[in-house]
Amino acid sequence: MADHPPRPSAAPVPAADGAACGAAALTVDDVHEAHKMLSGVARATAMEGSRHLSGLVGAPVHLKCENLQRTGSFKIRGAYVRIAGLSEEERAAGVVAASAGNHAQGVALAASLLGVRSTVFMPVDAPLPKVAATRDYGAEVRLHGQVVDETLAAAQEHARETGAVFIHPFDHRDIIAGQGTVGLEILEQCPEVRTIVVGVGGGLAAGVAVAVKALRPDVKVIGVQAAGAACYPPSLAAGHPVAVGGLSTMADGIKVGRPGEVPFRIVEALVDEVRTVSEDALSSALLLCLERAKMVVEPAGASPVAALLSEPETFEGPVVAVLSGGNVDPLLMQRILRHGMAAAGRYLSLRLRLTDRPGALATLLGVLSDVDANVLDVIHVRTDPRLGLTEAEVELHLETTGPEHCAELSTALRAAGYRVMA
Repeated sequence: MADHPPRPSAAPVPAADGAACGAAALTVDDVHEAHKMLSGVARATAMEGSRHLSGLVGAPVHLKCENLQRTGSFKIRGAYVRIAGLSEEERAAGVVAASAGNHAQGVALAASLLGVRSTVFMPVDAPLPKVAATRDYGAEVRLHGQVVDETLAAAQEHARETGAVFIHPFDHRDIIAGQGTVGLEILEQCPEVRTIVVGVGGGLAAGVAVAVKALRPDVKVIGVQAAGAACYPPSLAAGHPVAVGGLSTMADGIKVGRPGEVPFRIVEALVDEVRTVSEDALSSALLLCLERAKMVVEPAGASPVAALLSEPETFEGPVVAVLSGGNVDPLLMQRILRHGMAAAGRYLSLRLRLTDRPGALATLLGVLSDVDANVLDVIHVRTDPRLGLTEAEVELHLETTGPEHCAELSTALRAAGYRVMA
């Protein structure tokens, strides 16, 4: 965890040394201009209270529902502002982007609304619903590369060959200004807010910080990254963007190997703290959003909730957690929900041995029924050489109501004479 004191000011954030106009100084006035530009384009998404999270934190917690934004994430905000700022000559050349999902859809829709031709490169294994949605929003989709870095290189090569303008997902001031409009809406919808928690991939956290710190320097902005793909903590410690490898997280929306120069300088200057969360916390957060808030949220979008679940007592309320997106592949959602159920103690897997005789399995299932355990799967093994002549081994996968129910179930099995092996 890294702690960086804020420097609240309406003054421009310094630009990266030697950088192009994409890194020009950014102020809250730019965010206000972006907000005007987005009128009638981006929705002012809802703010919903969470009684469960409020109880954990000990203060009101609200959810800023960018998962209900057009294209299913905040990305339309920055993409539209960036493309709208192009010259007529640049628009005529078209735009190109690289993304595994949310940025792709944001660029596709923004370009269509502005009458600009768009080409979007996506990894070959990008989820089919995201590919289809990007095409439906009007982009020409090209599948290239196994990882986003390869896809990014292909998009940049296309830009060089055709003259199309490359629309970076976060490393440009116009993108950040557009994303910062989320911060303006939060202050309007929840003027009593004391802490804003937001996932850190790049543009969103930076934009929110620019808007909020200029208008309400007393409000804390806390960023969140997945522990398995956290480039910001080492970068902040080093004082410059640092590339990290071996990225591994379900939260692909904040899976960034190296901070962008523009957002890094803003995060370094204005974001109070960047925390990391585990994969278990992410899946538990996604499950909580679905069960308690009735919200379909992707893992990156649930990262602020994961931070609240991990250390609820460390947040000063009222708190606003930004649900940045809801675009999740149904198959991935199924796997994540299973993972979240296990992390929350709602699944229990165990092995035990019993005497291989008629009725033995039925007796075991009767014990489980008495403690209201729901049996999802049973594997009954009789022929393993490790077993005795009259033994059988049973592997059980059970659905429970939580850790206390798991403990009750294990106690009941042991009381019935069974030796639980795992």
